[in-house]
Amino acid sequence: MEHANISVTNLNKAVEFFQTAFPTFKVRGGGEGWLHLGDEETYLALNVGNKGKTEHPDYEELGINHIGFVVEDVESIAKRMEAHGFKRSYPKQVQEYRIRDYFNDGDDNQYEFVQYLSDKYEERNTYSD
Repeated sequence: MEHANISVTNLNKAVEFFQTAFPTFKVRGGGEGWLHLGDEETYLALNVGNKGKTEHPDYEELGINHIGFVVEDVESIAKRMEAHGFKRSYPKQVQEYRIRDYFNDGDDNQYEFVQYLSDKYEERNTYSD
């Protein structure tokens, strides 16, 4: 597991909580209403849950939104998921240093599968694309 995506009411309080538990976690990047908190290899994606006012309408409710797994071949996983009837829950994201694909399980829980195209952490953890 690489990350968990969680909606919270207050980013500052969430950062305080997780940095108290994990003092080495730093803010890796972020934007309006969201941030990534962790180290080079693992992180928490924190979003402000705000009914009707987020850029990700699926993340308006509080709690865990999705769990992300690093994989070696995202395309082979996508083919297996689709062959077993699992549906893509968000468009595949092909970026310079990673490919991300999202599927829901039978209970409508979302999972992200990410394949990194670089071994350099500074490229893997780029938030500009």
